[in-house]
Amino acid sequence: MGFDRAMALASSALTAVIPLAILTSAVLNSATDYAAAERIISRYGLTGEGAASVRSLLTPADDGGTSVGVFGVLFLTISALSFARASQRLFEQTWQLKPLSVRNTRNGLGWIISLGAYMALTGWLHAVIGGGPLELAAAVSEVPLTAAFLLWSGRLLSAKRIGWADLLPFGITAAVLTAVYSVGAAVYLPRLFNSYASRYGAIGAVFAMISALFAAMLVIVGSAAVGREVRDELVRIKHGHRPSDNEVRRQWDLVVEQARSRWHTAREQVSRRRSKAHEHGPENGPANDSHKDPENT
Repeated sequence: MGFDRAMALASSALTAVIPLAILTSAVLNSATDYAAAERIISRYGLTGEGAASVRSLLTPADDGGTSVGVFGVLFLTISALSFARASQRLFEQTWQLKPLSVRNTRNGLGWIISLGAYMALTGWLHAVIGGGPLELAAAVSEVPLTAAFLLWSGRLLSAKRIGWADLLPFGITAAVLTAVYSVGAAVYLPRLFNSYASRYGAIGAVFAMISALFAAMLVIVGSAAVGREVRDELVRIKHGHRPSDNEVRRQWDLVVEQARSRWHTAREQVSRRRSKAHEHGPENGPANDSHKDPENT
């Protein structure tokens, strides 16, 4: 359930982020030195094939300035609203609320604007105080901002059906874990981009982005579940309802068993993908060798 929800969020985020980056570059590049590809390359220290694949993916064509206005904005709006509804379903399912679907479109549009403001502020933070070891200072500085944004997101996307106090454990947990993930991403993402780019070319940047977004969304989904459980437990303690030691032990064993089951499932999926990659490898090997050694031809 959590993995499926994280993948759905990551897919929706990808279809919103790439058009947004391309459109922003096309609009601002003529007036300023802004370039989405260069910002990502600088943010994660990409080099070589990883940097080349990001430039190839996110740099707009020179002759696309007139057509990107109407169709770009239209596609961006549709994809962003799809991401907003996917995020809305996360809160509705976690807090067991009645789905509102497109009836909450106005709040979804407001959330998209606040998301853009959040991304701009975090980018500014990294530009001003980033650049240190693992950009640790920027990651720590983002924690209050991320917590406030996530609290606002839950409140807005739920149409104010979730109280601030109910969202507080989720916001704090997600903000702290997101900062930890940001530090880890600064180390791992350059390797991920370079690895995928060397295998698949420019499309490898898309695979790397979906992998990075999946990990980020998995943090959000897990934080939502933990935050809901923490809040329920705090309410029960406040009212004097404390579970017995046997019940606590049973619940803990259940959580551990579920975590192990999901871990084994994830390992099996990764193993299958690696097996498929190895199966396709030998088919392309001779062709590549022939290009490297022209004397053999």
